[in-house]
Amino acid sequence: QVQLVESGGGSVQPGGSLRLSCVVSSDTDVNYCMGWFRQAPGKEREGVATIESGGKTRYADFVKGRFTVSKDNAKNILFLQMDNLNADDTAEYYCAEDRRRRWFCSFQDDDLDYWGQGTQVTVSP
Repeated sequence: QVQLVESGGGSVQPGGSLRLSCVVSSDTDVNYCMGWFRQAPGKEREGVATIESGGKTRYADFVKGRFTVSKDNAKNILFLQMDNLNADDTAEYYCAEDRRRRWFCSFQDDDLDYWGQGTQVTVSP
């Protein structure tokens, strides 16, 4: 059984920072592609960042230079460091795992197999 549990969301002012965590309870030692996605009210879910088995990362253009994805493979925890937040970053954030890929991770949420329950991030003055 695979379980993903996010934490670290909250309310922050524009320009502030938050660090999201995703604890992965997995049935395998294999490091698959993992990613962070988000969904704002009234909008479709979109990919934010992905990390490959070897640690290579990719980012959506709208977070490049502001967000950093990382993974502690020993503890099986995925992180998303979010800096210089703005109102457009307000959304529910989800971590997810893709059991079909270890490299060339996908930003398409249909390709992800396991999802966390989400953590809310609100950016407002």
